[in-house]
Amino acid sequence: MSYLSLAPFIRQRPWLHKALKPVANWYVNLAGYRQMGLRADDLIPEENDVVQQAIKRLPAQENYDRIFRMRRAVQLSLQHKLLPKNQWTKPEDDKPYLLPLIHEIEAEIKERHELDTIEVIKSH
Repeated sequence: MSYLSLAPFIRQRPWLHKALKPVANWYVNLAGYRQMGLRADDLIPEENDVVQQAIKRLPAQENYDRIFRMRRAVQLSLQHKLLPKNQWTKPEDDKPYLLPLIHEIEAEIKERHELDTIEVIKSH
């Protein structure tokens, strides 16, 4: 599930971050998910076992909010409408809530694999 990201590279260089910030904002607005009340982590495909486990680990309220956002977005899509501007997801509210859990589960899987494939060398 992990993917390569240039974000850490860009964040380490303030001049590059400042130059690319308007482009990033333009791209997010073009994507249109915030106009439907969604957050970026709502767009992660659920077909992966790791993502399924992460969703199961979400707190009950966060899971309920996620389902509500997704159902509302489907309804808006069927009606070919957008939310009123005061109900759009604000950039400060669009924080990752599922990605940290996904990274945690991937680390657990990697650690489990390393422990399962460990070789014990007997010393004489």
